[in-house]
Amino acid sequence: MKSLRTIALKEAQSRISPEVKSPSTKISDFFGANVFDKRKMKDFLSKEVYEKLVSSIDQGELINHEDANHIATAMKSWAMGKGATHYTHWFQPLTGSTAEKHDSFFEPSSDGAIEKFAGSALVQQEPDASSFPNGGIRNTFEARGYTAWDPSSPAFIMESKAGKTLCIPTVFVSYTGEALDYKAPLLKALSALDKAAVDVCQYFDKSISKVNASLGIEQEYFLVDLALYNARPDLALTGRTLFGHMSAKGQQLEDHYFGSIPERVFTYMVDFENEALKLGIPLKTRHNEVAPSQFECAPIYEEINLAIDHNQLLMDLMEKVALRHNFKVLLHEKPYAGINGSGKHNNWSLITDTGKNLLSPGKTPKNNLMFLTFFVNTIKAVHEHADLLRASIASVSNDHRLGANEAPPAIISIFLGSQLAEVLDEIESSRSIIKKVKSEDSLWLGIPKIPQILLDNTDRNRTSPFAFTGNKFELRAVGSSANSSAPMTVLNTIMADQLNKFKVEVDKLIKKGEKKDVALLTIIKKYLKESKDIRFEGNGYSQEWEDEAAKRGLSNIKTTPKALDAYVTEKSTELFVNNNIFSKRELHARHEILLESYYKKLQIEARVMGEVTNSMIIPATIAYQNTLITNAKGLKDLGVAKESLDAPVSIINKVSEHLGILKTNIDAMLEERKKTNTIEDTREKAISYDENVKSYFDNIRYHTDKLEQIVDDSVWPLPKFRELLFLK
Repeated sequence: MKSLRTIALKEAQSRISPEVKSPSTKISDFFGANVFDKRKMKDFLSKEVYEKLVSSIDQGELINHEDANHIATAMKSWAMGKGATHYTHWFQPLTGSTAEKHDSFFEPSSDGAIEKFAGSALVQQEPDASSFPNGGIRNTFEARGYTAWDPSSPAFIMESKAGKTLCIPTVFVSYTGEALDYKAPLLKALSALDKAAVDVCQYFDKSISKVNASLGIEQEYFLVDLALYNARPDLALTGRTLFGHMSAKGQQLEDHYFGSIPERVFTYMVDFENEALKLGIPLKTRHNEVAPSQFECAPIYEEINLAIDHNQLLMDLMEKVALRHNFKVLLHEKPYAGINGSGKHNNWSLITDTGKNLLSPGKTPKNNLMFLTFFVNTIKAVHEHADLLRASIASVSNDHRLGANEAPPAIISIFLGSQLAEVLDEIESSRSIIKKVKSEDSLWLGIPKIPQILLDNTDRNRTSPFAFTGNKFELRAVGSSANSSAPMTVLNTIMADQLNKFKVEVDKLIKKGEKKDVALLTIIKKYLKESKDIRFEGNGYSQEWEDEAAKRGLSNIKTTPKALDAYVTEKSTELFVNNNIFSKRELHARHEILLESYYKKLQIEARVMGEVTNSMIIPATIAYQNTLITNAKGLKDLGVAKESLDAPVSIINKVSEHLGILKTNIDAMLEERKKTNTIEDTREKAISYDENVKSYFDNIRYHTDKLEQIVDDSVWPLPKFRELLFLK
């Protein structure tokens, strides 16, 4: 009887890619075809209602009931014209995935049936909230929750072979109004940042009335053949390989990075890119990443709420399209031990409604002072709330990356590049900033000149978790499977809070009689001194940096359960409550949800490890051991020399040694898991899973991987790394 591994390998080797046809040779012909964007709104709405909807999108103004009905009717007409029969409120609960409940446009009527979609159905729905994570905000028997339309993210049509559905991006809140999703707090943070940034912009340009945070998300991922994936219970149930010896050839030759994209993978990329482009996701880049079978796609920058919606949609789309190509997308941060894991680099900046990038230096002292203001306030904000930013990227899967020699360390620091670092040092140490010029703006010079070629004025630092890259900051520590709303809610909140404090301090100096430019530079210099410890230009992977960071008093929180404590400190509570992002109750609920998610995922890993070891690896090993024993007995019965028995006996002993240690550790781990499951406090349970249960994982894996190298290849039950990693 053939093993599942043998069948899977044969199936994987016989793959033929499906034919993929692009809608047009020009992307512009079909980009956004399945999106109810402003152009289509204009076609389907009256001028008056269209202008009100645009005002709601741009300014956040409320839409009345009558206008909602008009918009709903227009949306339905457009969607049905595209073949949609159902609609859904598309939201992002705290499960980490997106959610949807489909309703038909069809409604029975007295004379048959009609297609109907009322404004009330567009604006608000009531999905059952009883089974979504809530962290104690609501009782299990209380089922009510609400989804509410987010007009700033356009509706879109999701296609499948069976039909099409109109998807309406929404927030998701409890019956009592608390946020149960990622989007609601993000929108609040963006609103707070907009107001704070506009207030500070008024020092420089009175025409600025809105500031949008922009985001570009680089998505890394692995591909594996679907048959091989299904033959690995650990991959299928946990998203990563809990066992597996590294292939003799991995990434050491560095021949995969930016290499020629395999034909089968290229066909898949084109397919999912076409689907993404139709949904208005502006994908621009595709390439091989560092590890074998690892790839990356990246879009053009967008407004941050839309960028995150698009990334969540993209991840879902990639998984669905992968099945058409007999692939499985692995978004886990570390699906394979021994090679690079995957991140999701978040490139963040601030853009005004006048088209100015606030993190891009200008050619005049005035523009450079404006740049310095937002640049230094970002540094100050991250310095003040580094632990909170660390908490926002914490997860059981991202713990595998952070601190490894492939991803930023768990220590939050900022890389600026040598030229900018020198400029800031010069500003900090300069004694005089007084030198007036005759101009209507009364500019104050003495500001050190900032190089104009800042886009490429220094090398990049891939070891920094938060690096300035010319006209934006790149948060490199976000995990590939994460919803970027979590770190972006934190980043935009701490920036809003910092800008508010900056304005208060500057206004105090101006009230005392200081010139505006002098007041601005005085506070900038103060912030540079206060936040200097967070700046680091060297190798973040090195032990020297860990030692130096400890001297500077920077946190190095390596595991999620303790990192998450930053969400519920007095400092964080004050930050979120004062900026109207989270209530204290919501913060504690999220802390509870994140801890619960952490230990449940480790619980699943421990169970899978026990099941696979006991039902697959140990039986295969014993069967091979019995073959060796039979061989050794046969040789002895034949009367061969004792020396000839040394090899099989040595292998038998080695197998027995690893098998014994493996079984002992599996049993001990399972007992520890049972003990940990009796702990009622969520934080204590998460820490126990981390420190007591997970502590067995590496040892179990070590001895399993040793057995993989000894046991006859033909009887080993799991597809090996060399088979999983090298796609043809």
